[in-house]
Amino acid sequence: MKTSNGNTSIMDMFEKGRVLKICAPMVRYSKLAFRSLVRKYSCDICFTPMIVASDFMRSVKARDSEFTTNEHDRPLIVQFAAHDAQTLADAACVVAPFSDGVDLNCGCPQRWAMSAGYGACLINKPELVKDMVRQVRNQVDNPNYTASIKIRIHKDLRRTVDLCQKAEAAGVSWITVHGRTAEERHQPVHFDAIKTIKDSVSVPVIANGDIKYLRDVESTHQLTGVDGRFMTLQWTAVALFLYVEIGILVLLCIPFISARRWQSIFHLRIWGSLAQFWNKVFLTMIIILIVLFLDAVREVRKYSGKEVGTDAKLQPNMFDHLHMKLFRAQRNLYISGFAVFLWLVMKRVVTLINQLATVSSTTAALQAQADSANKTAKKYIEDNELLKQTLMDGKGDKATAEGMELLRKDMEKLKEELRTSKDALKSSMSEADVMKKQMDGLAREYDRLLKEHQELQNLQESGSKKED
Repeated sequence: MKTSNGNTSIMDMFEKGRVLKICAPMVRYSKLAFRSLVRKYSCDICFTPMIVASDFMRSVKARDSEFTTNEHDRPLIVQFAAHDAQTLADAACVVAPFSDGVDLNCGCPQRWAMSAGYGACLINKPELVKDMVRQVRNQVDNPNYTASIKIRIHKDLRRTVDLCQKAEAAGVSWITVHGRTAEERHQPVHFDAIKTIKDSVSVPVIANGDIKYLRDVESTHQLTGVDGRFMTLQWTAVALFLYVEIGILVLLCIPFISARRWQSIFHLRIWGSLAQFWNKVFLTMIIILIVLFLDAVREVRKYSGKEVGTDAKLQPNMFDHLHMKLFRAQRNLYISGFAVFLWLVMKRVVTLINQLATVSSTTAALQAQADSANKTAKKYIEDNELLKQTLMDGKGDKATAEGMELLRKDMEKLKEELRTSKDALKSSMSEADVMKKQMDGLAREYDRLLKEHQELQNLQESGSKKED
C-alpha cells in the first residue's frame, strides 16, 4: 500500500466495512523488526513506539535511533509525545515522506510523561490538543497524511466527549480510545464509554485495552460497534415467534371450524409422532421466554435509573443513545412478556378445544339415546292402543285370555327395556358428573391464568412508570 507518496489514503481502509487489526505502540517493542514480524500475521496498521517530539527534532542521533523503517513497512503511523503545536508539526513534516501519519499520545499515564506535560495530562487540555491537530493538518503537504490522537477517558465522560468533538472539529483523522482513566491500570476496560464516544463523533474510533487474543477483537467490536446485530437477530426471532402465536390463536378461534373438527386435526398421525416431545418443547420454550423476559426487565431498570437519566440530559448524544437503549429494552420486555402469556394461553386453548370436543361427542351420544328412547316410547304407545283395541273387539273368555297373555308379554318386554334405559340413564348421569367436575377444574385453571396475566401487566406497568 503506497500511502506515503500521496496516491492513496490510509483512511480508505476504514471505509471497507471490516474490522481493522492494529498493533498498538509499545515501549521498546514496536521497532522495525517487531513491526515486520506482526505484518506477516495480517496486521493492518502498525505504530512506532512513542517518540518525544522535542528530542526528535533537537538530536540527529535521536532521529536515527528512534525512527527506522523500510519500503515494506506500510502502513506506518509515527506516534509522538508533544505539548507544543509547532514542535509536533515540525516532527510530522520530517517523518511524512517515510510514513502515513502521526499520532499524538494523550494517553500515557507514566509519571515522567505527565510531569513533563506529555501523555494523559493532555486530555485535560482540549484546546491545546485541538491546536496541535490543526497545525499538523495545515503544515504537512500531503493531503492524505493522517493526524490522529490516542486518549484515555475521564471519570466524567462528558469531558472526554467534548475533547473528541473538538479534535474532530480540528480535522483529526481518527481517535484511539483506551477505555481506562489515567489513574486506572489493570481495572476492566469501560467498553460502554468507548461506545458512547463512537456515537458522539463521525470520525473512526479505535478501541484499545484488554485485547490479548484475536477472538477479543470481534468481541470488542460487538461491545463498542454501532450495530448490535446479534441481539437484533435474537429479538427478531422472538418477535416472529410472537406473531406465529397470534396467528395460531386466531385460527383456533375461528367460529366456522368446530371443536370436533379441530380434535380430528389434532389426532392426525403427524401430531401423534410429535406428542411425546410436546411437554419437553413446551417447558423449553417457557424457560427461554422467561429468561428473555427477566433480561428485558433488567435492561429497563438499567436504562431508566435516575442517575443515568440525569447524566444523559447534560450531553445530547448520550441522551439520545440512552433513550434508544431504553426504547429497545421496553420493546423487548413487551415482546417477551406477551410471548410467555400467549404460549400459556395457546396450550390452554388447545386443551379446552379437546375437552369441548369430548363433551360435544358425549352430548351427541346422549341425544341419540334420548331419540331412541322417544321412538321406543312411541312404539309402546302404538302397541298399547292396538292391544286395547284388540281387547275391546274380542268376544268371550278366549279373547280375554289371549289379550291378557299378549298384555303380559308386552309388559315384561317393556320392563326389560325400561331397566336397560334406566341403566343407560345412570351411566349418562355419571358421565355428566365427571364432565361437570372437569369443567369446574378448567374454570379454576382459567381464573389462575387470568391472575398470572394481571401480574405480568402490573409488572410491565411498573417498568413504564419508572421510565416516566
